[in-house]
Amino acid sequence: MPQARGAAVAAPGGAAAGGPQREILCRWAVEGEGYPLRFGKAYWRDFARGTEREWLVTNGLGGYASSTLIGANTRRYHGLLVAALLPPVRRTLYLAKLDERVETPERTYILAANQTVGGPAEGGYIHLQQVRFNPFPTFIYSFGDITLRKTVFMIYGENTTVVLYRLHNGAAPAVLRLTPLVNCRDFHWTTRRGQVDFHVRPAGRGVVEVRPSGEEPPLRLACSAGRFAVRGDWYYGLYYAEEARRGFEAAEDHFLPGDFVVEAGPEEELAVTFLATVEEVFSLEGEALLQCELRRQQELLERAGYKSPLARRLVLAADAFIAARRSTGGKTVIAGYHWFNDWGRDAMIALPGLTLVTRRFDDARAVLLTFARHAKDGLLPNMFTDGEEILYNTVDASLWFFWAAWKYLRYTGDEEFVRRELFPVMEEIAGRYIEGTHFDIKVDGDGLLSAGSGETQLTWMDAKVDGWVVTPRHGKAVEVNALWYNALGVLGELAGRFGKKFPYGELMARQKESFLREFWYEEGGYFYDVVGPQGKDSALRPNQVIALSLPYSMVDAWRGRRALRRVWQELYATYGLRTLSPAHPAYRGVYGGDRRQRDGAYHQGTVWSWLIGPFVTAWRRVHNYSPASRLQAARLLSPFTDHLREYGVGYIGEIFDGDEPLFPRGCIAQAWGVAEVLRAYVEEVLEKRP
Repeated sequence: MPQARGAAVAAPGGAAAGGPQREILCRWAVEGEGYPLRFGKAYWRDFARGTEREWLVTNGLGGYASSTLIGANTRRYHGLLVAALLPPVRRTLYLAKLDERVETPERTYILAANQTVGGPAEGGYIHLQQVRFNPFPTFIYSFGDITLRKTVFMIYGENTTVVLYRLHNGAAPAVLRLTPLVNCRDFHWTTRRGQVDFHVRPAGRGVVEVRPSGEEPPLRLACSAGRFAVRGDWYYGLYYAEEARRGFEAAEDHFLPGDFVVEAGPEEELAVTFLATVEEVFSLEGEALLQCELRRQQELLERAGYKSPLARRLVLAADAFIAARRSTGGKTVIAGYHWFNDWGRDAMIALPGLTLVTRRFDDARAVLLTFARHAKDGLLPNMFTDGEEILYNTVDASLWFFWAAWKYLRYTGDEEFVRRELFPVMEEIAGRYIEGTHFDIKVDGDGLLSAGSGETQLTWMDAKVDGWVVTPRHGKAVEVNALWYNALGVLGELAGRFGKKFPYGELMARQKESFLREFWYEEGGYFYDVVGPQGKDSALRPNQVIALSLPYSMVDAWRGRRALRRVWQELYATYGLRTLSPAHPAYRGVYGGDRRQRDGAYHQGTVWSWLIGPFVTAWRRVHNYSPASRLQAARLLSPFTDHLREYGVGYIGEIFDGDEPLFPRGCIAQAWGVAEVLRAYVEEVLEKRP
């Protein structure tokens, strides 16, 4: 029986790791500023620069609030309240934004920033002095002799957004006017006036109820001070530049129910709580609500127990992706914000980084149960749709389940849970894969796993546009077979623990022999990507890295070092790995344009952040966890400290252009990107393993 990594390799970090190299390594491991992340006026010298960075806060239900650094919405997905009406799905935009202005006897200061089809319409960012994330976004405006601080956060477990204002008024009386831009639509779409109607009803005690014409619950807007002035107008043609770049409808109208008007006397200091919710019971004690959320965040950091600023930031980022799933009564993983639901593959890959490295073991159990209990014919769910339909079109989600379960057992020692809830599912998966299941998934006589056809996309490289499978990988894919071997290895290990029979020892030996014979490309010094009906695909892709990083691997260190060197030379790109070598004729170095253009580049050169995790782990593994490999791991992960400040603030983005300067693209916050950087950093740089 092959040995798991921890049993085969001596514990790293011994005497040989000391000296000057250790000191350099420590600097790599802990460098970077702590909280808060700060941004000054240099980041919004003009409107375009001010919209380059985005922020995100979440509520543990799949709902969120998000916009740009200057508060101008550039995506249809931006909004101050995007509620998950059937957690974590049916995400509905209720409050697009909240525009502020301050009126004095001498002057009106517009603080809002918006863009219409004609260009920037309000430029209130000129009064924005500083933005801090500690960890929630706080916007500090300074104009005349007045200062206004605004903090945005959500209530965990509720579809409620709180905006806490602290106004330090100047020498003259002033009025703070808050104007909500309201909507009620699926967060994937846009609305124009006439498509939805609203009824506004003041409900007393500073509460205004805005009821849409459909069946959705009403929006409740509340302010702890001042009065509400009914308006009943519309904001026409708010323009989303990012959607225009993506080839989608880019203009939208929003309903203006009225203004919340708060008066401040000379030199007066006011704390004003504004709240947007679809809940029936709520509080307007903004400061108390903020302290409650801050305590929860602090508890997450204390539970994880890391001192490194990078690790601590990623522990908080990980929290955004763990969400309740009402249909199962458990937990799941949101694959990415803004637009992804929960995907099985993403959840299993991300689970160790999101829940085990962070010591959220109850959440890990709940996520594993959510997917295990919905396994069908040996397949884990590929995706839960908005309509609650479950799709099973994946070959590798079931195999990543073994990796996640193995990691769970290593971190928790919870043999009873694994034996009772997970092991039977693993046995079912192995049996069905061997005898054959849906989507032409079946083990061939050589022990290798084959899957799919020219019309299906079953691996993680799954882009498909109007019947066009962009990256056809049907047949025997390299990472799928590595995962299959690892799955049998894990199953054998667990069978030994639980006193069960393991009948697949001969199959594993046959598979290993076949894998090394069929997949090793001696002339290129790396592994073929797919062995299929069309022959052997010699395109240099990153999928082979997974084969080098799993606990049970068929690859020896000699081949592993050669393959990783080629990957490093041609695929490594600062924030992850390219999905195809730039030397390949099908390489696409820029991810942009309409859907067909974007999906055509998605796995044809685009850089994916999550791949840095297996790359780092593979590097350490094939170099026997030497001190030098630890130093190199720290070098590879260090750039993510900078990335946390440049796209989705505090998060790791989904993808980047393959060409320099590696512009970030896609989701601003991706579960497996955050998870794999955190896992690799903690396990391979800090060397904190179970």
